[in-house]
Amino acid sequence: MLKGKVVVVTGSTSGIGLAIARGFAAQGADVMLNGLGDAAEIEAVRSGIERDHGVRAFFDGADLTRGDAVRGLVDGTVRTLGRIDILVNNAGIQHTSPIEEFPVDKWDRIIALNLSAVFHGTAAALPHMKKQGWGRIVNIASTHGLVASPFKSAYVAAKHGVVGFTKSTALEAAGTGVTANAICPGWVRTALVETQITALSKSKGLDQEAAARELLAEKQPSLEFVTPEQLAAMAVYLASDAAAQITGTTLAVDGGWTAR
Repeated sequence: MLKGKVVVVTGSTSGIGLAIARGFAAQGADVMLNGLGDAAEIEAVRSGIERDHGVRAFFDGADLTRGDAVRGLVDGTVRTLGRIDILVNNAGIQHTSPIEEFPVDKWDRIIALNLSAVFHGTAAALPHMKKQGWGRIVNIASTHGLVASPFKSAYVAAKHGVVGFTKSTALEAAGTGVTANAICPGWVRTALVETQITALSKSKGLDQEAAARELLAEKQPSLEFVTPEQLAAMAVYLASDAAAQITGTTLAVDGGWTAR
C-alpha cells in the first residue's frame, strides 16, 4: 500500500515507535529510524526491518531535545532516501513529581522532546510534503493530551500542546494533500509503564501482575493494555487513502479511559 513512500518515526528503536516503524515497513515504506539504545541492538533492528520487509531502513541518532537536530533528521532523510512522505512524532519521556517540587531541568527536557520536537519536525517536513502534494503527519499524543492526572504536569502540558498543535497543522495544511492527526493511547505496557507498575507493586506489596491489573482498573475500563501493534495499525491507516479526509482529529485508543 505504501511502496515508494518514506516514513520517519522518532523514538523508534523500541516499544511503540518500533512497532510503528515495522508496521509501515510491512506496507512497503522505506523507514528512517531514530532513538536511543545500544548500537549493536539498533543495527540488528535496522537490518532486521530490511531483511523481513524488503525495504530500505536507515538510522539517525539525532538528539530530539535540540531543535536543529530534529530539523536535521528530516533534512537528512530527504538527502538519504530522496523524500519524506510520512512523519510520525512518537518520541517522549516522563517524570512524576508535585508541581512545586518538579525539577526545572526535567520540565524543560520533557517540553523539548514531547512538544517542541513535534514542532521542529513538522516545520521541516511540511515544505517537502506540500511541494509533492501528499503527506501524513501522525503525532503520538496520549490520553494525557485529553485529560489530566496528578504529578504529571509537564507530560500533561506537553501532550495537550501536541493535540492543539495537531489541529493547527491540519488547518494550515488543509487542501494541500497533507493531513495531520494525533493518536492518544491509554496504558500501553512499555518500559515506561512497567516502571510505574513496579513502583505500585513495591508501594502496595503486590506482585507485578496484580499491580498491573490495579493500574488498569484505575483508568482503563477494558482492563486490557493497548498493544504497540494496535497503535501501529492505526498509524498505517491514517496514511492510507481511506483516511485522506481525516485531519485535525484526536483518535483515542484507550480501552474506554476518556469515555468516563
